[in-house]
Amino acid sequence: MTSATETDPATDQADDSRRVSMLLGLLFGLAGMGSSSAAVALALIGEDLGVSAGLAAWAISLYVLMLAVTTALYGRISDLVGVRGPLLAGLVLMSVGALVASLAPTFEVLLGARMLQGAGAAAVPTLGVTILSARYSGEVRGLAFGRLAGVAAAVSCLGPLIGGVVEAAFGWRAVMALPILGALVVPLLWRALPTGGSGARLDVVGAVLVALTSAGMVLLVQSPSGGLVVAALGAVLLVLGVPAVRASVRRRPDGFLPVEVIRNATVVRSAIAASAVPASWFAMLIALPAVLLAEGWEAWQVGLAMVPSAAVALLVPQVTGPMLARIGPSRSLAIAGLVASGALLVATAGAFWASATVLVVGIVLVTFAFGLGQPALSAVVGDAVHEDVRGVALGVSTLLFLIGGSIGSAVVAGLSGPLGMPGALLVLAVLPLLGLVVLAPTLRRTAASPAA
Repeated sequence: MTSATETDPATDQADDSRRVSMLLGLLFGLAGMGSSSAAVALALIGEDLGVSAGLAAWAISLYVLMLAVTTALYGRISDLVGVRGPLLAGLVLMSVGALVASLAPTFEVLLGARMLQGAGAAAVPTLGVTILSARYSGEVRGLAFGRLAGVAAAVSCLGPLIGGVVEAAFGWRAVMALPILGALVVPLLWRALPTGGSGARLDVVGAVLVALTSAGMVLLVQSPSGGLVVAALGAVLLVLGVPAVRASVRRRPDGFLPVEVIRNATVVRSAIAASAVPASWFAMLIALPAVLLAEGWEAWQVGLAMVPSAAVALLVPQVTGPMLARIGPSRSLAIAGLVASGALLVATAGAFWASATVLVVGIVLVTFAFGLGQPALSAVVGDAVHEDVRGVALGVSTLLFLIGGSIGSAVVAGLSGPLGMPGALLVLAVLPLLGLVVLAPTLRRTAASPAA
């Protein structure tokens, strides 16, 4: 007979996973809020620091750039030394960058601070899923992934509302400082952070080459809103970087970008397919405010329109965990792609009619897709590679995931001018369907494996 003081280990793990995953989701959401809350402050930033609205938008673009290009770096470092050090370093950089941005006397200082902030914030998405992959398994892990994505999406959705309220009360500088709140979460997570690593040395040359090549890719997809110089710089970095990375991998197969990861078809196909989901997500985060502000809405009213999607984000984990366990992460990822494409079609109609109700339905659907797609990708990649390279595999997949977000924001910014917002959203609706084509071989292998 079991004594009253004994506990079920499975119950303890589930309870622990709930706390850890929600705290990591809060961190992830605060990192995402660095973009969503700052968007409502761009007009005042430009006015206060003497730059145009278009130039002020680089305060977001450079943040996203650094967020994307440094994700794989944190993943690889965590493989070598464990999670604690890299996560703490990233949060310190994010907090210092946010503080400097809030005090920036010039626009140039603001841009530098935002780049520092983005480089620090990149630690959170990669290392968050690394922690959950290493700590949990089975349905508990699926539920944990779902909670992380749900809380992160909810906090990001509330970014425009929080940013609008804070800006109205304290000005844009207080909005820039919001991510500092992430430092308060670290003590609550400290004991749950893995410390072990392989002890190997970091391939610095490989890390630099991957970062520069990634920067070229992100700059190229953002060039529709950045202009010819940005496009040229991105193209040069990409053209020179790809062969340099290939040479680096041949020289050191177990280096920064292990051959085991880049030759893993499941990892690559899943990451490419999943990247269409954040493309839809970031596109909607830009499109909904743009359409409603053009209709005369105030920033805080736009934020209120995002509240339903935040509520849905908190409920999605109740579906995600069981779905990952029942039909598998690859099929869940396919469903996320289909929902994302449908959400963009709904948003196209909402933008055409300038209907707030239809746009809200669209962003609620894409929130569900994000809340399912991100944990499904993490589960696929975590299962597909050895634990020694799990961090860098998750980092590379998160890199492609965030590049997808850059594509979404770039298409909306670049094509909404010549095609209008409905046309830009309609073009993006094709991307998730193309992702399903890429994912198809993985789905066929998944369908065949039970019979094997």
